[in-house]
Amino acid sequence: TLRKPISQSSMADWASKNLNMHTQGIFRRRISISNMLSWNGGSIKKPMLITSNRTIKKEACEMFKLVQSYMGDRQTRMDRNQVALVTVTKCWSMQGLRDELYIQLIRQTTDNTCHQSLAWGWELMAISLAFFSPSPKFQSYLEGYIYRHLDSDEQIAQHIKDLKNKKITKSRKKRKQNTEDEGLPISTYAKYCYRKLQKVAITGGKKGLRKPTVEEIMHARNAILTPSLFGSSLEEIMLRQQDMYPGNKLPWVQTQLSQQVLALGGEQTEGIFRIPGDIDEVNALKLQVDQWKIPNTLSDPNIPASLLKLWYRELEEPVIPQQFYKECISNYENPDAAVAVVQLLPELNRLVLCYLIHFLQIFAQPSNVGRTKMDVNNLAMVMAPNCLRCQSDDPRIIFENTRKEMSFLRMLIVHLDTSFIKGLV
Repeated sequence: TLRKPISQSSMADWASKNLNMHTQGIFRRRISISNMLSWNGGSIKKPMLITSNRTIKKEACEMFKLVQSYMGDRQTRMDRNQVALVTVTKCWSMQGLRDELYIQLIRQTTDNTCHQSLAWGWELMAISLAFFSPSPKFQSYLEGYIYRHLDSDEQIAQHIKDLKNKKITKSRKKRKQNTEDEGLPISTYAKYCYRKLQKVAITGGKKGLRKPTVEEIMHARNAILTPSLFGSSLEEIMLRQQDMYPGNKLPWVQTQLSQQVLALGGEQTEGIFRIPGDIDEVNALKLQVDQWKIPNTLSDPNIPASLLKLWYRELEEPVIPQQFYKECISNYENPDAAVAVVQLLPELNRLVLCYLIHFLQIFAQPSNVGRTKMDVNNLAMVMAPNCLRCQSDDPRIIFENTRKEMSFLRMLIVHLDTSFIKGLV
């Protein structure tokens, strides 16, 4: 469900307090907020947002040129993937530039009379959200901007028409009006950005030490139209794999990663599921899995194990849907009632959960626990947060429920009969 973001007046108030007001002309007249936040064909002499950091001040002006280059409003020798990579890497490496990039994109996608440029501006915003979130201070402003474009295609088309009919400046006359391949409707980008913003605000974007790559840039662009296997719903994932694996009853990503953990000797690896795999290796594997590939060069079972946990954790709705949450934590001590809850789940969720429990039961065998040091309590502790999601903001309730979630999952590992799962894919 979309929560209603801050009002237009709150957004104006935020802008008046945080924008680094620019001046123009020999008398250095201040530019109005509306002009500060409207498409600009020229360059900028100082950042859009107030900052005292000298490096940020310099980089912000250079970044504005990159934004214009990506949107086709400035000529460049680099291709658009390269422009996006340089832009994203700057902001990924330098936290102080992130809000600056998002406000520059807001500016260049406001009152923009070229639909192609507009679409590319939104595309760059979508790509950026795959790598880093805005600061908490700026998030609600960006959310409000995106929200106002969720169903705006007709208004945008009319607005562009009105702007073109008005007397336009020389700089805008010079613009190359590319009518071919104008990109997707703006609402498509906005809806994707809105969902992505909610997720990246929680996950924090790309982690690890390796800088972004061109492959990751292209993957982030493709995800606008082709949803990732991570962060989607179970139904979306099954729909996507229909062409490639029509007979499968379970998500390919779930079974493949689980089998990789076992193939690499995960059930004999100390701290499996507790010790994280190298984050850069996990990111690289995620990129491959999203292209339906499992490399044969893997050697550390902690890498597919970490990615498997991430897949469960990032599902749009948890494996055990929200409407069954109360029933789960109410029956955390009752084996029969806990097993009964599983039978109530929608068929796909039931199969996915039973496959997971069957998988964990392998690790819970005493012969394996001796090696992994991961008994049924430890397995329940690391996996419960990936299957159940507490909706409360109250720390006491979260703390109390965490214990119940772990106990509920422990009940399933010990008591749920999953023998029917053997051989199911």
